[in-house]
Amino acid sequence: MRFLVLSGLSGAGKTTARGYLEDLGYFMVDNLPPSLWEALLQELSRRGVERAGVVLDARALAFFGDLERVLDQLKPTVVYLEARPEVLLRRYNLTRRVHPLGAGNLMREIGEERRILGPLRARAHLVLDTSELSPRALKEALVRFLGEEAGFLLRLISFGFKWGPPQEADLVLDVRPLPNPHYDPTLKPKTGLDLEVQAYVFREEYEPYYRALLAVVGLAAEGAQKEGRAFYTVAVGCTGGRHRSVAVAERLAEELSSRFRVEVSHRDVDKEE
Repeated sequence: MRFLVLSGLSGAGKTTARGYLEDLGYFMVDNLPPSLWEALLQELSRRGVERAGVVLDARALAFFGDLERVLDQLKPTVVYLEARPEVLLRRYNLTRRVHPLGAGNLMREIGEERRILGPLRARAHLVLDTSELSPRALKEALVRFLGEEAGFLLRLISFGFKWGPPQEADLVLDVRPLPNPHYDPTLKPKTGLDLEVQAYVFREEYEPYYRALLAVVGLAAEGAQKEGRAFYTVAVGCTGGRHRSVAVAERLAEELSSRFRVEVSHRDVDKEE
């Protein structure tokens, strides 16, 4: 199992980094006492988890007595994030959060935290100063160091407008202008997964409409990927969610699979219209 410890100064980006590590497949736990790390890894290993990580900061100071021994025993990869004091101060002023050491003097707390975490910083395999790093640059630095790729995922969900659009959608497409197989008695019992329904929906005269949808999804997914998003969700809707939306989602998945990792699901295909 690959085991990683993520630590650093409060406000330096640990929460953001934790999210990126989870996108890379790491099972992350926040401030678990070091004496419990071995038991955690044993349990995760039994359940087939291949990557695990612990976020550790000054809030766990009471448990630091075991830290050196456990680091020597388990030999995790240690990633440490820091930033200049004035940058940390500005970030705290923006978020209005209380520092974990909460003694009432923020600059003093930042200095004390730096002192407390000094021994852990000295053990770090990677030290990142995030003062000038964008979230995307932080993600890229982690990916390069770990030698892993998050793998952007394009999610396609077909649905019926009569049942309401998926709340998780980043983009909603309306394919109701395409021919509706619902009114053909031979096609009504079928779904957009059937070739006969697909042939009915994708008539030649409607091809420009479909090609426009394809272009929009491709551009939107590319933009999300460039922004460093882990995934982007496109909802494809028709009236009932059985015919047109299913056929379009399947075709989009097929044509975009050469550019993105694609996952397709059909939310309402089994519902009665």
